[in-house]
Amino acid sequence: MRPNDQRPPKVPRSALADTLLDRLTTTYGAAADPVQARVMAAYMKDVAPFLGIRTPLRRELSKAVTAQTPKPAEADVAALVLRCWELREREYHYFAVDYLRRHVRVCSSGFLPVVRQLIVTVPWWDTVDHLAAHAAGPLVAADPELTAVMDEWIGDEDLWLARTALLHQLRYESATDTERLFGYCRRQCGHPDFFIRKAIGWALRKYAKTDPDAVRAFVEAERAALSPLSVREALKNV
Repeated sequence: MRPNDQRPPKVPRSALADTLLDRLTTTYGAAADPVQARVMAAYMKDVAPFLGIRTPLRRELSKAVTAQTPKPAEADVAALVLRCWELREREYHYFAVDYLRRHVRVCSSGFLPVVRQLIVTVPWWDTVDHLAAHAAGPLVAADPELTAVMDEWIGDEDLWLARTALLHQLRYESATDTERLFGYCRRQCGHPDFFIRKAIGWALRKYAKTDPDAVRAFVEAERAALSPLSVREALKNV
């Protein structure tokens, strides 16, 4: 697919994905806790139903699901994550994000539409932030031409795509494109939504670990336009 394709991607055929999905639904299903599921769903504002599997147990179960399976190709990763997203319970989405994070290096630039589909489908910070830093970010780093897609996302009406654009450089450190980072923050500094304002502050705070003087100077120059939340988050450790 073209990196900027907005059409829902087709789910590839994958025997590996078949195996993993069968193991996953059996293993996770057996560990479901209805009482804990209600607590977890409420904490996440009921964005999706939960099985009720706490994170430490979920990670152990995930190791069992993926044990002795081969390294996937890009089509296997795409098939698995898209099919996991078709399942209602949020833990399946978490499994997909973790699997993609582990195998993102086998994915090409053409995988970005799959990431986009995950971001805009049942979106909330618990999946979007990981997809931004550990999927979109590495794909853009591997192919700088994908920055053009981030330039589109930062102005998208979907706040989760804009948040992804703001956060995709979180792990870049000294490789951060500061002009783009500051430009994105400047472009969205007047956004009314909490999640955008928080992302601006988070992105700046993270980069401040690499260049605190640059972040301090940017915040001082833009303080009148930035929200108090963004300023507070940006300067928290400076």
